[in-house]
Amino acid sequence: MGAGIAEITARSGRRVIGVERDAAAAEAALRRIEESTAHSVERSRISADERAALLARISVTHELAAVAAAQLVIEELPEELELKRELFAELDRICPAETVLATGTTALSVTRIAAATARPERVVGLHFFNPAPVMELVEVVRTVLTSADVAEAAAGFTRDLGKSPVAAGDRPGFIVNGLLFAYLNQAAAMFESRYATREDIDAAMRLGCGLPMGPLALLDLIGVDTAKTVLEAMYAQSHDRLHAPAPILGQLASAGLLGRKTGRGFYTYAAPGSSQVVPEQQAAAAGRATGRTVRSVGVCGSGTMATGIAEVFAKAGYDVLLVARSQEKADRAKAALAKSLDRMVAKGRLAEADRDAALARVTGSGSLDDLAGADLVLEAVAEDLTVKQELFAALDKVCRPGVVLATTTSSLPVIRCATATSRPRDVVGMHFFNPAPAMRLVEVVSTVLTAEDVTATVLEVCASIRKHPVECGDRAGFIVNALLFPYLNDAVRMVEEHYASVDDVDTAMRLGCGYPMGPFALLDVVGLDVSLTIEKVLHGEFREPGLAPAPLLEHLVAAGCLGRKTGRGFRDHARG
Repeated sequence: MGAGIAEITARSGRRVIGVERDAAAAEAALRRIEESTAHSVERSRISADERAALLARISVTHELAAVAAAQLVIEELPEELELKRELFAELDRICPAETVLATGTTALSVTRIAAATARPERVVGLHFFNPAPVMELVEVVRTVLTSADVAEAAAGFTRDLGKSPVAAGDRPGFIVNGLLFAYLNQAAAMFESRYATREDIDAAMRLGCGLPMGPLALLDLIGVDTAKTVLEAMYAQSHDRLHAPAPILGQLASAGLLGRKTGRGFYTYAAPGSSQVVPEQQAAAAGRATGRTVRSVGVCGSGTMATGIAEVFAKAGYDVLLVARSQEKADRAKAALAKSLDRMVAKGRLAEADRDAALARVTGSGSLDDLAGADLVLEAVAEDLTVKQELFAALDKVCRPGVVLATTTSSLPVIRCATATSRPRDVVGMHFFNPAPAMRLVEVVSTVLTAEDVTATVLEVCASIRKHPVECGDRAGFIVNALLFPYLNDAVRMVEEHYASVDDVDTAMRLGCGYPMGPFALLDVVGLDVSLTIEKVLHGEFREPGLAPAPLLEHLVAAGCLGRKTGRGFRDHARG
């Protein structure tokens, strides 16, 4: 990190004095910069002349007194508070009074580091992201004592480096790590409880949320020991139980299984430092039950999700009965399905003959009685438990024995739907993601009563419709929502407490983590009312104080500010 910051600073035309602990480390640091800039020339990012000029502006020494000539000193030591405090106390003695001292800490208290000096007003946090030459984001962390001029000058410095600074206050993890590590910690705890496999947890977040990497693979990349250190620092300041490191992190760290850097963490790698995962034997698959035969599928509902699911099955060759509350609604739903297929043809993603064949496999109906011959029936009606229970009770009377009954609920207890029937062993969750034709993920949710061959049936069906199934138990939020919505709720709290702005939080998570959109952009897309409902379900089941919905979210919903669908949420949107 230090070498990366030195390189980009020199690239901006500034003179850089690098300091290492001894002469050997100083030589190694200079070699890193030389190698990195040589790669930049090879990739035509800079010319050979620019490289030579850049290197001429960098000197590396092991004498700390050399920094007395600097106007800004940036510290990039290991994440140990006392180590950093000792350095800042020494810098305070060496550097002129006007020198700005910046810490690159990722999670430690900038205030406590600044307190080791006689100039806390000239101490600021500059949290660059790794690798510094590539990552655009810098968190500029201001304590209660940091001068406004110093904070603005520090932000201006990062802009000169071509970075995008976001303002953050001095609280656990700042913006990015404050949101990221709580999510990673919950994922580790989810795996530790054997709720889902590591592969399913990671696949769920990649495919369900569009994240560049699953949480357990990311923990291995960051380093299990680093994650534990960051979470310990966050917990020391917040005392929030959700920041207390999951025990598995401590166990892995104690065993020396730190992730990619040691060759093993949550996953096993080909060698230390390698990104190549070594497959491990999967013992459970051999003993799995055989699924039931499914040729015809019934879909209950007439909304976007029901229509999308019907389209998925029809394109995969299944005969589909789309049942709505009236024949008129069923006809409208089939017409919407036809428009979706037409769009695919227009974009060259589907042949006309395949469109016609898929459409011919779909029949619309206004009567549940027509489902008597279906092999698999999925409901995609309103996310209301009473409505779903009434539907399952009706399906219990209509459907023949042996039919698999599935709910697509995203947050309600599957077991409550199952016990509305006389055949709870035949009921399972199939949580598709919106839009169903495009999203590959399906969460397969088995209750304590679901028969093994029912789960096996759904897994086989998912493979046949080219979806990626992940298995989990019947608890609030399943995998994706249980990890996603506490993160969104934490983001709302940041804004509610005036810690950071909506724009800065969204920018931080996009640029710092590579997320496709920031939490507030996502909340406005999902709908604030939907988000509030899911957060209430999570809080109601787990009774964790940190999961209680942020009051700001409740107030916006009460005011009718629900996001894009109403034209106003955390941001204003053009309607229509």
